[in-house]
Amino acid sequence: MLHAKQSSEQPGINMLSRTTSNEEIVRVSAPAKINLHLEVLGLRDDGFHELAMVMQSINLTDLLTFRACPEGTIQLICDQPSLSTGEDNLVVRAAKLLKSLSKRSDLGVSIDLQKRIPIGAGLAGGSTDGAAALVGLNALWGLNFSSSELESMAAELGSDMPFCVAGGTQLCFGRGELLEPLPSIQEPMAVVLIKDPSVSVSTPWAYGRYKDINQDSYLKANKFESRRQALREKSWLPPLRSSDPPPLHNDLQNVVVPEILAVKNALSLLHLLPNSLSVAMSGSGPSCFALFADLRDAKSAINRYQKAFDGAGLESWCCSLLSHGVKLEQ
Repeated sequence: MLHAKQSSEQPGINMLSRTTSNEEIVRVSAPAKINLHLEVLGLRDDGFHELAMVMQSINLTDLLTFRACPEGTIQLICDQPSLSTGEDNLVVRAAKLLKSLSKRSDLGVSIDLQKRIPIGAGLAGGSTDGAAALVGLNALWGLNFSSSELESMAAELGSDMPFCVAGGTQLCFGRGELLEPLPSIQEPMAVVLIKDPSVSVSTPWAYGRYKDINQDSYLKANKFESRRQALREKSWLPPLRSSDPPPLHNDLQNVVVPEILAVKNALSLLHLLPNSLSVAMSGSGPSCFALFADLRDAKSAINRYQKAFDGAGLESWCCSLLSHGVKLEQ
């Protein structure tokens, strides 16, 4: 059982927790993620898929503001009316888990969530908001959980959440919760990200469809580690660099593209962008992205093709790669 304590691990987060624990308001930025590599290895004993991934934080972020409530209640409001703010929201679930582990029934909070990451987009928007709740409330309530403890809590709530706490560039194994950090990117690489706002893809559907088609070729559990090691040894790791860019790979893309026309169209448009290094779908989709050597090339490409994106009904963003996950704002 986790418990609140002083810890020297990851001093940056703990120092911020101590300096902000007496403040009435804490703000946290919550970055989206993209998958630079997503490989489905096989089935685990718990029924989940075993994955080998490289995930990357980008500067498309939600903003969460936490205000202490003395009456001990947990309230969430959001500027997106379509998003549930009830018990099923990962922000609420994270707040309740942290409060339970603190053994402090008096702790309360009002949370204001400003959504910028599109919902149901394969960008971990819900997971990063939940991770932000753990980090923000750890600071607001002065609990001093270490970053590794926060990551353990995050793993109880969702497979992507530990990555969202840590962020940057990470190898992610297991369900996605087993992290192996990679050196921070040293070059100003960037992405052009596009999504049809009228389309979402169910993650369980995507994995279920992949299983239906590919189960006969799944690896046995005793072969998982050899495939993990093969990913660790890829020439484009570490760190990420434009001279040897990641080729981008997503096993789920192969089953989503034939079924979701918006993804097929998005990938086709991205392949037209000048100076792009590679193109892929993120997560289970439907968001797709093109990787660029720097932000200047990405901005130039998005400006040149903005009318084409608009004409196809696609939202678009130009994003730089980040070396961090959720972050307390000063």
